[in-house]
Order: sequence, then C-alpha cells, then structure tokens
Amino acid sequence: MKVFFYTLGCKVNQYETEGMRELFINRNDEITSEIKEADVVIINSCTVTAESDRKTRQTIRRHRRLAPHAVIVVTGCMVQASPEKFETLPEADLWVGNNHLAQIPEMVDQFLKENQRSCFVTDHPYGEAYATPNITDFSERTRAYLKIEDGCDRYCSYCIIPFARGHVRSRSLEEIRLETEQLSQKGYTEIVLVGINLSAYGFGKEFDLCDAVAVVGSVDGIHRVRLGSLEPDHITDEMLMRLKEQSKFCPQFHLSLQSGCDATLKRMNRHYDSAFYEDLVCRIRRIFPDSSITTDIMVGFPGETAEEFSQSLAFADKIGFAKAHVFIYSKRKGTVAAQLPNQVPASVAEQRSHEMIQHCSESEQQFYEKQIGQTVSVLFESEHHGIYEGYTPNYTRVQVSSADNLTGRLCQVMLESTENNVCRGKIIE
Repeated sequence: MKVFFYTLGCKVNQYETEGMRELFINRNDEITSEIKEADVVIINSCTVTAESDRKTRQTIRRHRRLAPHAVIVVTGCMVQASPEKFETLPEADLWVGNNHLAQIPEMVDQFLKENQRSCFVTDHPYGEAYATPNITDFSERTRAYLKIEDGCDRYCSYCIIPFARGHVRSRSLEEIRLETEQLSQKGYTEIVLVGINLSAYGFGKEFDLCDAVAVVGSVDGIHRVRLGSLEPDHITDEMLMRLKEQSKFCPQFHLSLQSGCDATLKRMNRHYDSAFYEDLVCRIRRIFPDSSITTDIMVGFPGETAEEFSQSLAFADKIGFAKAHVFIYSKRKGTVAAQLPNQVPASVAEQRSHEMIQHCSESEQQFYEKQIGQTVSVLFESEHHGIYEGYTPNYTRVQVSSADNLTGRLCQVMLESTENNVCRGKIIE
C-alpha cells in the first residue's frame, strides 16, 4: 500500500506522525508524498483552537477530493476530544484516538476487509503508561524531535488539551537513550525534547527533565539538546543550575506567559503571577547571559478589559521577548472559560492581536540587533541559491553566503548585520 501523511498542530503531533510512518515502513508499505497516489491517507489533527478544528475538517474534505478511493484515517487531539464530530464527516473512514496510534495499520487492514466506518476512541485511564510508537528517523535532516512526555494535569480554564491527552506520563530514561542513539546513527546532531507538558516530565518518578537532557547529551554525535515549551512555575533555580552544567544544552527558554495581567492569569487558572514570571526571566538571564526568552501570549480572554490588555502589553514590552506567538482566545466547549461572562468581541480581540504582534515584533528585532558583533556557533540546516541558513544555540536565525556545502555542519560565524529578523554574517575559519 501507498500511505500519505498530513500533520496539523504541534511538535508532538509531528513526532507522532513519524512514529506512525515507521509502523507502515516496518511492514513494507510505501510512504508517498503524492496524495493522488495514496491508498491510505492519515491525517493527524489538532484541536487547540476552533480554527484548528476548522482546518482539520477542511483538510479531510480536501484530501477526500484528491484521493477519492483512499482509506482516510483521522487521528490526533480533535479525534480524542470530540469523536462525535466525525459521525457527520462522511469523508473520514476511521477516526482513531491518541492511545491507539500503534494499532492503526491493523485497523486499516480490517477496514479494507469489511469496508465499515469505525471509531476507535477510548478515554485515557488514570495511571496509563506512556505508549507512543518510537522512531528511528525524522523528516528534518539536522534536527529531530524526541517526545518524552504525554498528558497534562494543569486544566487551564481555556484549554481542551488535558481532555484530549489524559494525565501526565513520562518515558523512561533508557528508552530516551536508545532512541537518541538511533537518531545519532542516522546523522542527527540536534535533539529537541518535546511533550504536551514537557516540564512535568518525571513527575512522580525518580528522574526529571534535567536527567533527560543529560542522557541525550551523553550520546556520541549529539551536539545540541533543546527544550520545547515549558511551564514557568515548574522551573526552579536547582533546575537552571543543573541545565547550566550540561555543555550541549541550548539556552532557549520558551516560557508560556499567556497574559501579563495578574487578574487575567487568575481567570485562566495559570499557576503564577507576573512578578513570579519576571523574576524567573531575570534569574535565567543571570545564569544564561546569552539566552533567549520566547513565549505564547493570548489576547481577548473572557473578561479582558482595555486596562487588563494594556497591562499585558506593557509587561511584554518590559520582558523584551526574543519571539512571541500571539493568538486570540478561542472558545472551547467543555472548558471553564467557555462559560465565563464578558466574552470579548471578535473585532476587539483582533485589534489587540495586531497591537501585541507589533510590539513583540519590535522586541524581536531588538533581540537580533543585540547579537551583532558576536561570534557564535551555527548549525546550518538549509540552502537557497548559495545562501545557507541555520540557528545559534539561543535560536537566532542566521544566514551566510558560501560556495561550500554547509548543510548539517556546525560553524563559527561572526554576526555582522540584521534585517527582517535574521542575522547575516561570515564564516570564521
């Protein structure tokens, strides 16, 4: 069979798609990048916002038009959170929950025998084990994601993901080591650790996130270890000092803010206030002088007044993020926030989004300007017309011109200028 994959959403989804891809490869099925050739189409869905749901439905319908005779399988968070929605999507043949990914090849075989639309979604039981298919390869050629944690127990008032992903569960250090070794043997030099609530890795166990970083960094051939999104209140001074001891650790901290207003944070059921967040950023910058702080910021949360938004905007300016993902609150049925009064009109939220993006873009440019004059290590990932592009440990985007093939190489680069949120420089021999 020829199998085509389409992934929506986060880095965890991208990792899980790679795991499903290998399940089919291991039974000698062929992976195709041409949708019209596909016998099977697997769509990995996202449900973090209403827009994510819309894109998933749109993707399913588009792929059915392009591959009218293929078996269409939908999995991922939208399926797990809202399986009933797929009853009214006749384009989907199978919809499969997140805890049944490893069984998808067999489910496809069964469908081909019986031609019966089916739902395979069960709840995540408390105490379930980590059970995502492993990978030995990745579609990107220099950097690989490595999922080490699943689930979330935070229940932020706006978020549907805990219902889609279940409770926190962590992968063993030995499994992490073995997968890292396999990825290193395939030529990957940078590993990005990811999870649904990554900073909860190891909760209730005798290991933690710092142990995972150390294990990955101990593998020959791995030059960099990077972390995905972190919850601020999970980060301690002890954790920061232990990360400082890891020579391969990349000092890029993606600390999810959501709002710079304490009243809004309380309604969101976030577990910190702006003073804690600011103090944490100061501590990180003291321990890691060359670090970057990136974040997520939500605007238009229910009850967000003009004054609350102004506080959030001022706080973002004060922190000076290297990069911020700004997004508008999306009402999700089944969450506490969906029932809150004073929902913000869409037009107001849209205007606030534009304003926050503008401010964060200015701070991003300021971050890049501060890099000028430094000599930094760059891992080059891509090339276009003789211009090679890569990233520094703190995830500064860098371009250089070279007649030599730099793809996959770590080089020392003198940063000379910046424009449009990219630094340009020259190779230092």
